[in-house]
Amino acid sequence: TALLTLPAASRSGQSCGILDALFTATSATCVTGLVLFDTWTQWSGFGQAVLLCMIEIGGLGFMTAASFVIFLLHKRVGLRQRMLMAQALSVNDMDGVVNLQKWVLFGSLGIQFVGALVLFLRFLPEFGVKTAAVWGVFHAISAFCNAGFDIVGSIAPGANMIAFNDDPVVLITLMALITVGGLGFFVWEEVVRVRKWKQLSVYTRLVLLMSVSLILVGAVSFCALEWNNPATMGTMSAPQKILNGFFQSVTVRTAGFASVDQAGLTDAAKAISVMLMLVGGSSGSTAGGIKTVTVVVLILFIWSRIRGKGSVCVFKRTVPDHQVMDAMTIASIVVGLAIFGGIFISATSPVGFTDALYESVSALATVGLTAGVTTSLAIPAKI
Repeated sequence: TALLTLPAASRSGQSCGILDALFTATSATCVTGLVLFDTWTQWSGFGQAVLLCMIEIGGLGFMTAASFVIFLLHKRVGLRQRMLMAQALSVNDMDGVVNLQKWVLFGSLGIQFVGALVLFLRFLPEFGVKTAAVWGVFHAISAFCNAGFDIVGSIAPGANMIAFNDDPVVLITLMALITVGGLGFFVWEEVVRVRKWKQLSVYTRLVLLMSVSLILVGAVSFCALEWNNPATMGTMSAPQKILNGFFQSVTVRTAGFASVDQAGLTDAAKAISVMLMLVGGSSGSTAGGIKTVTVVVLILFIWSRIRGKGSVCVFKRTVPDHQVMDAMTIASIVVGLAIFGGIFISATSPVGFTDALYESVSALATVGLTAGVTTSLAIPAKI
């Protein structure tokens, strides 16, 4: 907040004020992506660099970022640091946690580098070396960390990825980065290490199945609901509609990039978006939300009760009752906060309840998508 308040952080050379800087710093550190003004138009190169650092730390986690310094300095990793690493990575024991932390750290940086390189090569012919390099790095980090910040405002202020909604290279690259970041560090480490479906842990299999299912169901739903909507996909070609349907399905689960105008979505599509936002990504990832496996446990619990069974089973394993109760508690708290947030925003700002709920869930699940109301929020709603 202090750095963004500096006049040097703003493109105009004038301080943006403490509240707006605090709002933006919170949004960046929590990899949310809700903004009060277009990122490129408002922030100078220095301000954008500050945002990028906060996004990286927020996405990878403070302990992962701190471990980078520990590894560079070849410091000994003590018991306290190992415990913090295990907690940050959502693993149950400290056996091999240092190697896992190294794998996560350098694997994450490697994935972001590949994404930045692809985007750089795509932007290079049209925008030149400097712009292509900056855009490539910024958007690769923002996508992998599920932050949703963009700096394409130089060609279309506030347009986000609508400016590239006909570009499969840009959208598919962003989708890949978002998906990998949202799966969770433990999941893709295990997938790369094990490579055989039956040998994967129950947790990893549930994450992969749920993630694929959500992407497919979301894409089909958005295409069906928005196919002829002139405010979103109505004027696109069929392949472009399918591409943007998949992009909306991926990004709405905590990334926050928009390839179609969110304010133009039908109420039914907004409802689907809210549900996907609430689910979010997976534990130990850069994503927010209730988490995929938590939702799976809830669905299995309901299904077992419908069938008159007292226990929750999946892949021939029984889910402990206390974990079922944890899932119910988490879901209840998140849904309750979302509804309360929507009511509060609608009561304190000139915003209808549907758009206020969309904004509330987007903030709570660290998504960053908006139906165009963020800039009109009153001070209590911003806070």
